[in-house]
Amino acid sequence: MNEATNGGEATVSTQGRRPVVRLERVLARPPEAVWRAITDPEELKAWFPCGVIADSWKPGAAISFPFAGGPTLTGVVLEVDEPHVLAYTWGEETLRFTLTPEPDGRTRLVLTDELDSPFAARNAAGWQVCLARLTGDATAGDAWQEHFARYTAAFEPALGPQEGPPAGH
Repeated sequence: MNEATNGGEATVSTQGRRPVVRLERVLARPPEAVWRAITDPEELKAWFPCGVIADSWKPGAAISFPFAGGPTLTGVVLEVDEPHVLAYTWGEETLRFTLTPEPDGRTRLVLTDELDSPFAARNAAGWQVCLARLTGDATAGDAWQEHFARYTAAFEPALGPQEGPPAGH
């Protein structure tokens, strides 16, 4: 079942120190259920791009993000306000999930990714695919490439050249 009612495009803001990619979805689950989807290791496996191993979901806690056959990123939990806000570092990036209850029992999820300019299109495309999995959308195998091409064209004028996936991906 497609849970996303606004599976819109990612946007990028250049107002801060680094660019911020933003995606928004409305999920047909209450905030508590979406919170589990963004914090429970088993639920994360269904949609997040790598493993997530958190000592705890408390500010200052260490997190590791092992990629299958690839590197392991590290991070730190920055902010927790269950079930409304979760923020942590993901390698050199900062991810922030904001969950807002909708009047009909659904949840508005806003994901922001503060990152270095050359990776905005790559990550926007990746998060587009990941959030499709989270919301239950069927995603074509080549969907990432289509999203990446579109975001590269959209983001390059403001951010400069965009880099694709790391070698071997």
